[in-house]
Amino acid sequence: MAHPKSRTSKQRKRKRRTHKKLEAPHYHICKVTGEAYLRHRAYWHNGDLYYRGKVLIKLTEEEGE
Repeated sequence: MAHPKSRTSKQRKRKRRTHKKLEAPHYHICKVTGEAYLRHRAYWHNGDLYYRGKVLIKLTEEEGE
């Protein structure tokens, strides 16, 4: 069975774990709609689907009812 040659110190262990943390998502504001959104994601605003400031899917009267 494998055994460590020497004990890993607290400081060495904590240095290795400094990058294991959650970050808050980075939101951006659309210049067209003023809506907050995540980059590289499509988002809905007033029934229309937007991506990069352009309408992908427009809500029509028939769909809205």
